[in-house]
Amino acid sequence: MNKTILEMRSITKQFPGVKALDDVTLHVNEGEIHCIVGENGAGKSTLMKVLSGIHGPGTYSGDIVFQGEVKAFNGIRDSVNSGIVIINQELALFPDLTVYENVFVGHELVNNKFLVDWKKTREETKRYLDMVGLDVDIYDHVGTLGVGKQQLVEIAKALSQQVKVLILDEPTAALNEDDSKNLLNLLKELKKSGVTSIMISHKLKEVISIADSVTILRDGRVVARMEKDELDEQVIIKHMVGREIGNIFPKRPPYKGGDIVLETINLNSFDKTKGRYVVFNSNIKLHRGEVVGIAGLMGAGRTELALSIFGNSKKYKISGGVIVNDKRVDLNSPSSAIENGIAYVSEDRKRNGLILTETISENITLSALRKISRNGILNFSKQDEVAESYVGNLSIRTPSIHQRLRNLSGGNQQKVQIGKWLFTEPNILILDEPTRGIDVGSKFEIYTIINDLVAQGMSILMISSELPEILGMCDRIYVISEGVQTAEFTSEEATAEKIMAMATV
Repeated sequence: MNKTILEMRSITKQFPGVKALDDVTLHVNEGEIHCIVGENGAGKSTLMKVLSGIHGPGTYSGDIVFQGEVKAFNGIRDSVNSGIVIINQELALFPDLTVYENVFVGHELVNNKFLVDWKKTREETKRYLDMVGLDVDIYDHVGTLGVGKQQLVEIAKALSQQVKVLILDEPTAALNEDDSKNLLNLLKELKKSGVTSIMISHKLKEVISIADSVTILRDGRVVARMEKDELDEQVIIKHMVGREIGNIFPKRPPYKGGDIVLETINLNSFDKTKGRYVVFNSNIKLHRGEVVGIAGLMGAGRTELALSIFGNSKKYKISGGVIVNDKRVDLNSPSSAIENGIAYVSEDRKRNGLILTETISENITLSALRKISRNGILNFSKQDEVAESYVGNLSIRTPSIHQRLRNLSGGNQQKVQIGKWLFTEPNILILDEPTRGIDVGSKFEIYTIINDLVAQGMSILMISSELPEILGMCDRIYVISEGVQTAEFTSEEATAEKIMAMATV
């Protein structure tokens, strides 16, 4: 029987108006891969921030016992010095520094004159890159690497700090399927060398494939711990959401047809920064009250197509035609797209969709301030009234409309982003990866919102990397490969195998 390397005993953590952790107890055995799952807002990341010293002593109650000793980590450096390293969703790398500089930044190797020993730094970097299976030039700037390779640089950095417990927060959320498999295989290899891993993930199939044990959180409490031979996806979901979800995709009546509300005619987009076309001769149609999926591999041109329709002319040189409600329109800016009833919910809500330092009320009204202004002066009571209505209609869980976005879970942040664009009163809503980084319960709520919107006559263009989501939610599906539209399927015709075949041509 493996001995316990880590215990967190009766951890309680309070934020203003919210008890994020309520008497949470966790134990992790040495040399295992332990997964933590739960809905967004369940307390997973907060618990790991307590463990890693981001939330230090005095900000929580309870004890951290590491290798048999009670610890109080005053910041990340303290936890790292003890052998606990956290890799957050937003990678802590410096894009303009080289790979070898990133691996040893903050814990530089010095010689007896207290100068950085660059020769040894480069040699050790190569050794750690070999350990994680990363074949890149150590002189490359990290910003030129893909997300999957950047993850491996982060892990190499952790190994260089003599890591004993490696914490990974949603490590595969932004990775493609191949990079995800490589990362999970690496965790298994690190396990053989004695490294203990704690992984937060909403991808339950990955959890079941890799975990030795799982802790399930709900509303800041531990509701279950399961060992490897007990793991079952439906049981985990039931614990996470407090109910069984027999069908992840809520039912809606079969689509009966309607007028064409959006059509692209030989639409081309030339990316000015990349110096190449990213969309070639796109011809898609979207009908009233219809959900149309855009499927394809990462980098296929799906987001580029959406941004071209939404008028991102600063980045793309766009040619061809766009017809909205039988009228040819020139969508040369987001404002012109909004004026024509089009809204775009970004795949990156934290960078491009929301202002996390501002309140729910300010974010929801951001895209249509004119509607709550007179003579350029905001009506704050009207702003709050609008926010309250969307919080209620979209079931946004928050103690107040004046809560700052950074304090909300990912699922609730996504609902705020949807509310922000619904306030512009669009007829056409483009959803780019609407459930990325969101737990299964919040996904169901987003799907229900989508169904409600199309029942009211809205038309939705949905981009997703998850084939079950495309198959479960869409009336028709277009497939894109390397900027080219390769297939169109009805929901009855489409299968995962057909879509993947056309996504890889």
